Amino acid sequence: MISVKPKYAEKIFSGNKQIEFRRVRSRLEKNDLVLVYVSSPKKALVGYFEVGHIVQIEIQKSSKELNKFWKQVKDIAGISSKEFKTYYNGASIMVGIFVKNIKTLSEPIELTQLRERIPEIRPPQSYRYLKESEFKILKSMME
Repeated sequence: MISVKPKYAEKIFSGNKQIEFRRVRSRLEKNDLVLVYVSSPKKALVGYFEVGHIVQIEIQKSSKELNKFWKQVKDIAGISSKEFKTYYNGASIMVGIFVKNIKTLSEPIELTQLRERIPEIRPPQSYRYLKESEFKILKSMME
């Protein structure tokens, strides 16, 4: 599960943002399922996607790697060059999660509903790797 700001979630689910950027190393792999929780003010699980592939690049003192990657993804990023550079300013790693097989839930599942079924659930700052039991509960709620 990942948390995404509402404006970026809209772009993911409309297909305009085909890569999700993170500043934290990931254990995600190709074809993993990623549940998308939209942060405040929405506060709801709204859909999911599969990982097409993932790129993790160490950012050295030079931003050459970052600029090279931006040139490769700018047409599918769903954000401006300025937003990209601001987001990675001071970061030590750049993670790009390529999105495929996007699915929007027919009804978003609000945080209060999530907590009724999984009381300890907290929206992640970056990623939340679900226990199998949690995933089964969420899967049943999404169907």
